[in-house]
Amino acid sequence: MLYFQMFKTFFIIGAFTIGGGVAMIPIIENEVVEKKEWLTYEEFMEALTVAQGLPGVLAVNMSVYIGLKIKGYKGALLCMLGAVLPSFIMIIIVATFYEKIIGTDIVDRIFKGALPAVAAVIAASVYSLGKKSNFKYYHYIVAILIAIVVELFNISPILLILSFGIGYIIYNKFVLNSRKGD
Repeated sequence: MLYFQMFKTFFIIGAFTIGGGVAMIPIIENEVVEKKEWLTYEEFMEALTVAQGLPGVLAVNMSVYIGLKIKGYKGALLCMLGAVLPSFIMIIIVATFYEKIIGTDIVDRIFKGALPAVAAVIAASVYSLGKKSNFKYYHYIVAILIAIVVELFNISPILLILSFGIGYIIYNKFVLNSRKGD
């Protein structure tokens, strides 16, 4: 029964979350942490950290990690299939009718109407994660600096995230450890 619940949960998330990736984070958290209590908030944040650090689609990575944590390899496979299947089905349908629907007024309106909603969901997700995390003031400064540098100088976010991550390791090793010795 749990296997079916896992598949169904991620299938519903995959089917009804527009915007993918970041937009899915609060929905996955709500289902997996709040409603189903399959993971603690700390375990969820660990899953998010691992999923973001791996190549590939965030929601798929998270579904695999969460499924693996809950029920091993079978759980990982079922959660991944649940997360991916709705998109796969929709792609098949859209590809079948692509020539007839692309560029039509109704499709253009749907996409234009969905864009602000997707942006709002992403912003709410960022706010929710920041609020629940143990962030210090400097974490917010780093996040704002990364956003500014990415936008103004067109530098890869991956390069910046790695650079700041390495910088933080160095800071912890030398600055914080030297303060502990005082």
